[in-house]
Amino acid sequence: MTKGQVEAKISEAISKFEIEFMGRGPKQIRTIIIQDLIIVRLKGFLSQSEQKLAESSQGIELIKKLRATLFENAREYLETLIKEVIDVNIISTHSDVSTKTGEKIIVITVDENLEEKFNK
Repeated sequence: MTKGQVEAKISEAISKFEIEFMGRGPKQIRTIIIQDLIIVRLKGFLSQSEQKLAESSQGIELIKKLRATLFENAREYLETLIKEVIDVNIISTHSDVSTKTGEKIIVITVDENLEEKFNK
């Protein structure tokens, strides 16, 4: 597989994860591999009710806490989906959401340089 094909397959896996575990998929998703990092940017993943809730500071806090808890509880499943796409050891997985822009970032660190692996 090429680096672009791997990035597309990771995007598909993350989209599946978002639908199954977080309640809905993103409107847009893009995965970028940079050396030993997999960076995924999701746009338009907040539901209408979450968008409305995000209009207050208390609502923002609730959304962030809920999304972080859901993500942590499903982390192993997400990592399994990634490993099905590429045979790699995952070191760590991080995620954060912006209630202002409706974006979510997922950063996954692995134990090898994926650019070298897939650009051969």
